[in-house]
Amino acid sequence: MKISGKLVVVTGGANGIGQALAEIFHREGAAKVIVVDLDGERAKAVADSIGGASFACDVGKEADILHVIDETEKNFGPIDLFCSNAGIGAGFDMMSENAGGTSDEPWARSWAVHVMAHVYAARHLIPRYRARGGGYFLNTISAAGLLSQVGSAAYSTTKHAAVGFAENLAISHKAHNIRVSILCPQGVETNMIRGMPKGPQSNDGNLTPEDVAQCALEGIDRETFLILPHPQVIDYMRKKTENYDRWIGGMAKLQAATREMFGKK
Repeated sequence: MKISGKLVVVTGGANGIGQALAEIFHREGAAKVIVVDLDGERAKAVADSIGGASFACDVGKEADILHVIDETEKNFGPIDLFCSNAGIGAGFDMMSENAGGTSDEPWARSWAVHVMAHVYAARHLIPRYRARGGGYFLNTISAAGLLSQVGSAAYSTTKHAAVGFAENLAISHKAHNIRVSILCPQGVETNMIRGMPKGPQSNDGNLTPEDVAQCALEGIDRETFLILPHPQVIDYMRKKTENYDRWIGGMAKLQAATREMFGKK
């Protein structure tokens, strides 16, 4: 899909990958970019800088997502591309003694933001997309959804679930001309990663948000389901599927090394 002339919504658009997506879509000639974020003030600043519009929104709440969709289409026209990009780094603890954690809170919040936000967008856009002959979803997930994430079972689990939902979304609605892409980088220089303990997600180097946005743009242009800003990830996926037990063993060693490093701090 070509971005020129399209109406685009980007959640988590106040900074990081979301801001970079909003800016590159504007440069590519989008008709309008709608910047959505929990930080409404910052979302407005980004939108103002590109001649867009903004909404304050908690993507984990269905009513907020529906409000964004309804108000966008009422005021600016049909949404062509919905970028479900918002994410959080909840539940990270490199020294945790229990993958189940000690509280439901990081699990519940991660589930709401990383999974249900995608579900809500699909729930309310698919009938509109079908009625007008098609549409596009870009779901920012993470390489953690394809591999795993040392240091946070909640992050890894919900990102895996997000991949599963996106696959089903693409399968169920391909015949309706509804396209889906998942954006799955490893480390990216964002506020979220700066707030996390340094871990294996950065072993192949952290990309800039602009690098990731450029990769996303190229993937959307080709209508590619899996967009990998870090190309190494495809080899890691192959190793995982070739010998799952060996891969689990390797990841366990990686976690042990990471825990040893943090334990010495």
